[in-house]
Amino acid sequence: MYIPKHHEETRIEVIDGLMRSQPLASLITMGSSGLFASHLPMVLHRTDETRAILRGHLSRANSQWKEFSPEIQALAIFSGPQHYITPGWYPEKAETGKVVPTWNYAVVHAYGPLRIIEDPQWLLTHLHSLTDTHESSQTMPWKVSDAPEDFIAALLRGIVGVELTIERLEGKWKVSQNQTERTRASVVEGLAALNTETSLAMRDLVKGERP
Repeated sequence: MYIPKHHEETRIEVIDGLMRSQPLASLITMGSSGLFASHLPMVLHRTDETRAILRGHLSRANSQWKEFSPEIQALAIFSGPQHYITPGWYPEKAETGKVVPTWNYAVVHAYGPLRIIEDPQWLLTHLHSLTDTHESSQTMPWKVSDAPEDFIAALLRGIVGVELTIERLEGKWKVSQNQTERTRASVVEGLAALNTETSLAMRDLVKGERP
């Protein structure tokens, strides 16, 4: 990924924060049919600052798990907040006219070897982890054990696990860092005035706040 220095994010806690807050990943592999992408929630498991894995699952009907080339690194892309930035928010528009639109965004790329797992106990443990993570904010969290055992067993037969061992992480936060303090303040004001969920999320990133 092309990352200008002023857009590069290297802090592990910030990168992990995006992967955890925006867990729907685009899993991209190279295989016998060429490039293949699937979109799936992945759970980050970090041992320490240098060791982490991503776990998810695919439908058995999805040919990606059969066709990918294991000797080629897989790529998981996590997309964070994004928003169009109009040059109308730039003070320079009225002063010089030398402004153009742009798009702000935050994104993480995780690279590493992909492993396929068919062990039912591994899959069950993964589903518990995935569900507990995303049900934690509910008033009455649903648990895998709430469903009949035979129903869950049948579902397990229809999926395969995927585990990506992270060997390289790239973080890109393109959030107006290359603009002057005055222009960034104006962008913050413009985003705040829109008062939408996406504009406010980008406003916070332009202000320098991180997950």
